[in-house]
Parts: sequence; structure tokens; C-alpha cells
Amino acid sequence: MIATAYLQNQAIARETIDYLINSTNQQKVATDAIGKIALSSLKKCESIKDIAEVANQLDWIPSPISQEQNWIVPSLLDVSQNVNSAVNASSVYRGYQTIKDSIRELREVTNKLATGNRYSNPPLAATYGTIAEKWLGLMEVKRDEWKKETIDSEEIRQVYIPGSALDPKKAEERFKGRNRIFREIETLALLDPAPALLLYGGRRTGKTSALKYLPYRVGANLVPLLVDIQGAAAATTLSGLAQQIAKQIIDSAKRLPRRLHLPEPNHKQLERDPFLALQDWLSQIERIVPNKRFLLCLDEYERLSEVIETTRSKAPLNFLRYVLQHMPAWTLLFSGSHELSDLTDQRQKQKKNKNTNDEYDDWTWSDYLINTRALRMTFLEESEARELILQPVDDFSTTIYEDEAVDEIIKITHCQPYLVQLVCFELVERLNEKIRKENRPRGTTRASLDDVKAIIPVVLVRGDQYFREQWSRLTEEEENLLNRLLDGEKPTRQDRPTVRLLLRKEILKQEEISGKSSDSIENLSFQVPLFQKYLEM
Repeated sequence: MIATAYLQNQAIARETIDYLINSTNQQKVATDAIGKIALSSLKKCESIKDIAEVANQLDWIPSPISQEQNWIVPSLLDVSQNVNSAVNASSVYRGYQTIKDSIRELREVTNKLATGNRYSNPPLAATYGTIAEKWLGLMEVKRDEWKKETIDSEEIRQVYIPGSALDPKKAEERFKGRNRIFREIETLALLDPAPALLLYGGRRTGKTSALKYLPYRVGANLVPLLVDIQGAAAATTLSGLAQQIAKQIIDSAKRLPRRLHLPEPNHKQLERDPFLALQDWLSQIERIVPNKRFLLCLDEYERLSEVIETTRSKAPLNFLRYVLQHMPAWTLLFSGSHELSDLTDQRQKQKKNKNTNDEYDDWTWSDYLINTRALRMTFLEESEARELILQPVDDFSTTIYEDEAVDEIIKITHCQPYLVQLVCFELVERLNEKIRKENRPRGTTRASLDDVKAIIPVVLVRGDQYFREQWSRLTEEEENLLNRLLDGEKPTRQDRPTVRLLLRKEILKQEEISGKSSDSIENLSFQVPLFQKYLEM
């Protein structure tokens, strides 16, 4: 009766539902009515516009609705909200990208609904599956329509993504190169015994993106599992840290292309003895998924030191050492901005400054990460950077750049991936502004050398955080030397140790001089000309 009344007078039906939920013991009647209303509304969607609007129409529905529908309806309403975002996007291409993501999300819903025997009401799951399939058809038609419009559009599609780590689900083929890194990781991770791996490099060189793409670039016998230590380290207790690590491992295993459904750890044991519980759980995973090598990737691993200082416990380090030494099915990969020697030096300085004999300060990463193979994430190869510029996505036009413009982008960025993305992003913005203001016909607007030079001031402002991070990595001696070089001074013999450090940090480079030793401090220049321009501002 309530569901039928909703068709005639929504306000009265909702008022009745609210009364039943809050003032009676008839909550089940209310949730049944809500379920029928939601099902009826979702069934009526016959167009993209209907799909986009249904979430707003049902925004009053509480979540969860009922045990049977506790995820289905919210998932479909999430899709509706994303379709609404696509319909109201700032450009056709932005709408195209958003609806592609929505289609991917909806396919995950249909996959779950296809296994209707997992639910107490298989016919209901089948009904929602029919709705989802109809939505998919409507959304795919709109996706194809928008794709054609973006190809035929006068404006250039904005396909570059500066800043954020690339996710295979959304960025697709935008991640370029790094094949050597992937081959090395796979080869080393499958050795018996395997060493601990350290993937290190400067900020925004693509380490996190590489780890997200790793499952797609290695064979099926290796299972990469990504844990973001920066997020996990927000926990203030050891049990909280262990729970976060377990949760991220489970979530990572579920993603494409592996789609592994791992068991939950023993949560009582996690509370009582967290890292012993993790050890037992990893052993359980080995038994459930035999004949696989697991690669546990700990991104931003340096943040573990914060947990050790907060909890005054080395248990996380002892856990990692145990895995390295006693669990051959598990290989550890640490990813961060520092080499082990750098962190060891930092800890020794901190201990000296504290002037304490506290046992929790008496440790270094090198004590625990023995037999570690370091892999450096540095600049892209020139061929990889050119592919990123000219073919960021498969259906992108390669005719928008003049050859001199591409050469200049390579030169000023030194193939640093974030800066390549940022320069190309600003170039596309500049070209589209020309198209709008000058009403230029399609295909006549190309990025020239002058365009690249014109957007450099904008790039320096937009990339301010990146350049600040680069500067913050330097010591006072290194800063002084760079300032002197900018003033036209030559380095002295006393600067030799500082020069070596700046070469190692890839701030400076040295051209080979015939007849000069490799220890020469002549002919130095900045690796990335854009960084030099930033310092000259």
C-alpha cells in the first residue's frame, strides 16, 4: 500500500515510512516498502537522463535498505550519480571519460549479481541484474556517441593527467614505459630465495603508478599486493596498523587481473598479538592459493618509522624480517624516495642529536632489510617520453605537435614524467583557448616551439609544489652550491663531495669531457632545465 501510494503522493508515503521507522516497531514494513519503491524507480529508467536523475529522486532512502538489498541499490545509485556527473560534465570528452568509468563500475555490479545463488533471494538478484543490463546498454550507446563527438570536436581532448598516481582502471594505457623495471622486479621476485626489493626514486617519478600497473605487467604466477604505508601509518596502535595492512592486502587481491578473494584474518588474534596474527594469516593464504609467489609491495615504506616512534615497538620490523627469512612464498618490495643508506645516515644523526640510549632509537633500516636489491625509478627513456607526448591514449591525434615543440618538451623536462604531463596539459589548454578565441578550423592549430616557451611561466606556477619538494631534499651545502652556480660561479675542489651528492640526486648532470677524469667537477649543468628556471624566478 505504501509503495503504491508513493506513485500518487511521495510526501505522504515518505512521511509514513519515517513514522514507521522512528515511532513504531514496524521497521520491516518500512524497509520492504522502501525496497519496492527503489525497485520500481530503477525499473522505470528508459534513457540516460532517467538514469542520471534517479539517484536524486531516491536521495531520501536510508542505507542499508535491507539485508537482501544492502549493497545492490546503493551501488546502482552510485552509478546514477556518476552518470549525472557525466551528463553535466564541462566537456564532451570529460563526460565520455566519466561514463566509461561508470560502465566499468556497473559491470562489477552485474558480475556480482550473476552469482545469484550467493543471496537469500536469487529471483530478486536476477531482477536487479536485468535492470543493470538495461542500464549498461543505454550507457554504452551514450559512450559511443560521446566518443564520436570528441573525435569530431573542434577542440583538442584534454587527456593528460599531471600529478596523481595513474590507476589502470581509469588511466588505462596512459602509463608509458618502465618495461625494464617490470622485468627486473619479476625476475628477482621469482628467485629462490628472493631478495628484498627496494624501488626508490624522486617524488613524482611514477613509483606508485608502476606498482598499480605491476599486476598487468608480470606473469600469473606472481601476485603483487599493494599496501599504502602512508595510509596505514595513520593508525596509532600496532593492532590498528596490522588491521590496515590486512585490509589493503584483501582489497588489492580482489582487483583485476587476479581477482583473488582472500579469507579474513583472525580479528581477535589481531587485537591480541597483531603481527603474529599476520604471520599466521599469510601462511593461511599460501595454503589456500598454492603454487603462487606473492609480492607484498609496501609503498611509502619510510612511514613505518613513524609507527615505531609512536608505539615504541619494533614489532613491525621484526615481522618484516621474519617474512624475509622464513616465508619463501612471500617477497617484499619496499617503495619510497630514499635509499637505505640515506635512511641509515638520517637515523644515526637523529640518535646523535637526541643523545639517548633508548633502545627504540637504536635501530636502522639496514639492520632489518638485509640482502636488498635496489631498483632506481628515474627519468623516462626519450622514446617513452615521446610516446607519452604523442600517443597518451590510443585514439589521440599525433598531428597537434610540431617536431620542434616535441623536441623542446623533451629538453626542458629531461623526460621527467610528471613534468611531461604538466607541460602537455598546459599546451592543450593553450591551443583550445586559441581555437575558442580565434575560431580556428579543426586541424589547423598545432603546438609550436613558441607555444612551448609561452606556457613555461604557467608550468612553473602550476608545478610549484613539485619544485619545492625537489628543493626540500637538499642540504644547506647543496643549496649554497646551486645558488653559486646560478650566479655563474665555478665549483671549487672543496665542493667535490657536494657535487657528487647532487649528481646522485639527479639535480645536476655532467657532460663527459675528453681527457678529464670521471671525478672532474667541470661542465656541470642542471638535469632538468625547468627546475633551473624555477630557481631563477
